[in-house]
Amino acid sequence: MKEETESGIDRRQFIRSAGTTAVIGRMAAPNILAKPANTQSLKVGLIGCGGRGTGAAYNALMADENVVITAMGDALPGQIQSSLEQLRNKIPDRVKVDARHRFTGLDAHQGVVESDVDVVILATPPAFRPQHLKAAVDAGKHSFVEITAAIDAPGVRSVLASAEKAARDGLAIVSGFCWRYDPGLQAAQEQILNGAIGEIRSLYATYLRPNLGPKYKGKRTPDMTDVEWQIRDWYHHLWLSGDLTILLSGGHSVDKMSWWMNDKMPVNAVAIGSRINPRWGNTFDNAFVTYEYENGIRGYLASRSISGCYDEKGDEVVGTKGVFRFQHRRPVITGETNWRYRGPARSMYQVEHDALLASIRNGQPINDGVRMAKTTLMAVMGRMAAYTGRKITWEQAMKSQENLMPDELRWDSEVPKRPLATPGVTRFL
Repeated sequence: MKEETESGIDRRQFIRSAGTTAVIGRMAAPNILAKPANTQSLKVGLIGCGGRGTGAAYNALMADENVVITAMGDALPGQIQSSLEQLRNKIPDRVKVDARHRFTGLDAHQGVVESDVDVVILATPPAFRPQHLKAAVDAGKHSFVEITAAIDAPGVRSVLASAEKAARDGLAIVSGFCWRYDPGLQAAQEQILNGAIGEIRSLYATYLRPNLGPKYKGKRTPDMTDVEWQIRDWYHHLWLSGDLTILLSGGHSVDKMSWWMNDKMPVNAVAIGSRINPRWGNTFDNAFVTYEYENGIRGYLASRSISGCYDEKGDEVVGTKGVFRFQHRRPVITGETNWRYRGPARSMYQVEHDALLASIRNGQPINDGVRMAKTTLMAVMGRMAAYTGRKITWEQAMKSQENLMPDELRWDSEVPKRPLATPGVTRFL
């Protein structure tokens, strides 16, 4: 048995194994960061001004001293003011959003992408992601795209088309599936690809957390329409979140699962799931999904959002020569090779924005679009299997006609009342 350690990794190596692609194919991120930087100001527009969007905007400002925030958009006007105050408290001189560049309403994204920005951050509820990404790419903007990329198969197909157009047009798309930008996991993935655990035999991922309660802490007022109320409290409405437990929480886990498999996608999924807590919405709060690959390997996802239970967020990959485990943010390999990450720790949320802006500066734009769309479909396939109780193939999932997003959404639209899924009764569409 041999002992190996990982140390002395500098900033250029942080994004080495991020699994991203450039316009012309696979890209080594150190080549991007090694080139002379372009010091021209990059203007960033934020679409979705909640906590995650504000955090992403701050990461963009910290990634490059010549970045300025110049436009903001949100369906709800109060969100913009709150986000502005937070950002200005931290970096006041580079938050330059005048009144003419604050856009509200359900079409706020269009105002941002049509303004004089170079990069857009897409951080609304996931239901709007395909529409907003298409608008950004059509307008020639680089994008940071929070997870998930879509909530259903029609949305995934739209994202794939946008990713292909972005590649043709030389536009960057960096995904909020952020674990691929974590330095420790990048080092671990390199070990796995180099054979440290041998051939992979099984994968197991957990995302077991307390329930997240309501997203909106206030009370519904008489003037709030159903659409406004549900957007404010979007966590547990299927048409907005796609299922918080399986798609958003579980999405991170299946993205890592795909990464360990070198982005080879499963051929089918079987799942069980339900809602134990009856208080919120029409999505599940627990699911166990089994993904099967062509070579017979199985990947298992355990995802739960219920308080008072055992919590765990981790990964285990079993190979013919060893086992990789990732728990408590510590990547470890045991077996014929004993290895643990001993390099520097750095926020993956920051590293992904460093990578995005460096790739734009140096003319080699990262395009995560295809892999984030496929990871999203993998999570959607798991939800389909859990909700229907059927085995769902990759081909079925990709061709599904189930469209969860209401057509021509307006504030006074009537959102169809979709009942909680019942496995064995709910149909696959």
